[in-house]
Amino acid sequence: MPTFHFELVSPEKLLVSSDVTQVDVPGEEGEFGVFAGHAPYIATLKPGVLRIYGEDVPKAFVVRGGFAEVNPDGLTVLAEHAVLADDLDPAVITQAIKDAEEDIADAKDDASRDKARERLEQLHRLQSALGQ
Repeated sequence: MPTFHFELVSPEKLLVSSDVTQVDVPGEEGEFGVFAGHAPYIATLKPGVLRIYGEDVPKAFVVRGGFAEVNPDGLTVLAEHAVLADDLDPAVITQAIKDAEEDIADAKDDASRDKARERLEQLHRLQSALGQ
């Protein structure tokens, strides 16, 4: 299968720089897969799981915020936050869900309540994507 160059960058460091066969990206407008020869494309990221396929075992990173750019040189993902999915503790996600539920119950206005609901939905999607 043809490969292309992929880089995953967080504010702290370059996490991945490798030739890969496929990357599945959680875009705001929907998840999309990138293969060699993909048309140029720019997308904002939604919180979710970015999956990388190549010679090695597929890798998964949890990303939050940022941009993905496909160009003739490959794919670059600039993530506001990225962590290897295997490094996430399921108890941390479960606690964050409980905290978001409490934030909804304690919200003083609609804007705060809507923000907490959005965070809760993101956490449930993340939990589901990770198979927890």
